[in-house]
Amino acid sequence: MMMKSLFAFMAFTVLFTASAAFAGPHDQENPDRTGILIASFGTSMPEARKAIDNLVDSAKKSFPDAEVRLAFTSNIIRRKIAREQNIEVPTPVEALARMNDEGFTHVYVMPTHIIPGEEYDEMRNVVDAFASLKGKYGFKRIELGVPYLHSVPDCDLMARILMDRFAPYLKQKGTAIVLMGHGTPHHIANAMYSQLQLSLDRAAHGKFFLGTVEAAPTIEDVIRELKRNPSIKKLVISPLMIVAGDHANNDLAGADDDESWLNLLKKAGYRNIEPYLVGLGEDPQMAKVFVDRIREMMR
Repeated sequence: MMMKSLFAFMAFTVLFTASAAFAGPHDQENPDRTGILIASFGTSMPEARKAIDNLVDSAKKSFPDAEVRLAFTSNIIRRKIAREQNIEVPTPVEALARMNDEGFTHVYVMPTHIIPGEEYDEMRNVVDAFASLKGKYGFKRIELGVPYLHSVPDCDLMARILMDRFAPYLKQKGTAIVLMGHGTPHHIANAMYSQLQLSLDRAAHGKFFLGTVEAAPTIEDVIRELKRNPSIKKLVISPLMIVAGDHANNDLAGADDDESWLNLLKKAGYRNIEPYLVGLGEDPQMAKVFVDRIREMMR
C-alpha cells in the first residue's frame, strides 16, 4: 500500500513538472508591466508635431521604467497622415487593446487637452470601458489624468506660465496678447476660458485677451474688449493650444482667409499684428505640468 502511494506521488510530481515546463505565458502569472498612453487630438502638420513629441519625450525621460505610447483621437488626422506621410497612429481604443494583448497590467492615460470638454469626455468613456473589463481582457489598474485647466488653481498656474512665455512682449508699451483657444460648444468646461481670463487679469490686467475658435468668447468679444483700451497699438496673436496646427495657421493667422482673426483684427483697425505660432506643448513649463499630472495618477 505504501509502495502504491509512493508511486502515485512520484507520477504526479513528474506530470506536474512536465506540464509546468511546457506551460505558455497565459498559464503563468504575468509580471506587472507599466505603460503610459498619451492621447492627443493630433496634427497633420509635420512642423507642428514637435509640440506633441516634446510631451512624449518628457514623459519618457521622467518615467524610464514605463513604456510610453501615443494615440490620436482624430480619425480625420490619423487617416490623412497615413495617406500622406505613411505613418500609422492608433486610436486610444486600438492602443489600449494592443497594450492589454501585450501584457501591460498598469496603464496611465494622459490626455493633452487644455480643458475637460467634449474630447475629454470621450476619453473618459474609453478609460471607464476598459476599467470595467475583468479577467484576462482587463488591466489591474487603468487611470485617466486631468487636463491643464481642471480647477481654479490650474488657471492661476497657466496664467503664470503665459506671463513667462510672453514676458518680452509684456514689457512693450501698448502691446497686448490675443490668445485663441479651441473651445467646446454647449459644454460647462468652456467656462474654464473665462476663469483663465480672470487669472490673467489678476496677473496682468489689460494685457491678455482670450477668445475661442468654436465657442465663447468669440473674436467679436475679443475685439469689443480691445476697443475699451485705446492705448493698445500692437497685438501679438497666438494659439492657446498644444500644437500650432491648422487652427493656428489658418483660423488665427491665415493671411488669405478673410475670416481669420488676423484679418478681422485688421478690419477692426489694428495694423501692427505679430503672429506667435508656437504650440504650448513646446513650452518646458507645460511639459513639466504634464509630467506632474502623470505622476499624480501613479500615486
